[in-house]
Amino acid sequence: MRAGALRNEEFERLRPLLFSIAYRILGSVAEAEDAVQETWLRYEGSPVEPESVRAYLSVVVTRVAVDVLRSARVRRESYVGPWLPEPLLTDPYQDPERSAELADSVSMAALLLLERLSPLERAVFVLREVFGFGFPEIATAVRRSEAACRQLAVRARRHMEAGRPRFEADRAEREELAGRFLDAFRNGDVEGLRELLAADVRLVGDGGGKTPQVAAAFVGPVKVGRALAALAAWLGRAEVELEPHEVNRQPGAIFRDRDGRVVNTWALDILDGRIQTIRTVLNPDKLGHVGPVADVWALARRTRRPRDSTE
Repeated sequence: MRAGALRNEEFERLRPLLFSIAYRILGSVAEAEDAVQETWLRYEGSPVEPESVRAYLSVVVTRVAVDVLRSARVRRESYVGPWLPEPLLTDPYQDPERSAELADSVSMAALLLLERLSPLERAVFVLREVFGFGFPEIATAVRRSEAACRQLAVRARRHMEAGRPRFEADRAEREELAGRFLDAFRNGDVEGLRELLAADVRLVGDGGGKTPQVAAAFVGPVKVGRALAALAAWLGRAEVELEPHEVNRQPGAIFRDRDGRVVNTWALDILDGRIQTIRTVLNPDKLGHVGPVADVWALARRTRRPRDSTE
């Protein structure tokens, strides 16, 4: 019993690391939590006490996550509309020595870049570039030779560097601009919104076919500005409140209905003093970990204008 209690205590100490590894490999909070639980079951059932619990559990959670990712990719091929990662409000793992890598790697933009890698490239990149694992541990995790892992790391790094997002370096400036943008949105200030949008700004929505139909993406300050103005007006009629909140270590927001239920989230990419991308997750299947989820279809029916009902 004592040994089991010690195992449980050690596992709980490492849980934040294991979740953070799994989330970066999978881009899904629910799947990452399942991978961590499966890791615990394997650890609990193992008759051997590993020399390094951290290394052992990291290997197991990586293997589980890679297997899940391979099957998840098949499902994502038939996904309705743009696919976005599940929003992460708080990254549980903190390491002052790797804070920059941890923050950069969990942004929506970085996770979408990771989607372009093969499952093994993604696992190697996450373990090496984000968490600083050595190649001997990585080779064990992905069941490849160290030489092969070094090649995977080079290819992954090349792909990531080619499309790596560059965000506003100064956190305070980034948050100040995000605050102005969200205030302009709340107030329906179309001109104020457009002034803060980049020339190639994009608004991308992930509803997964489970919310009222919206365009897959709007591009450019004029179209994005109009879409935001229309959305602000609709949210006002629906009595939906905007709550500024960091999402995936970037400025963002959570939208809640009048009963506090989650309607959607925003994650903002900011560069050169402008909003570059607004990514909104509306798919209710991706919001359950944020809180009780609103019925967006019911909101749409309630806010339908009288003339719409006669069309």
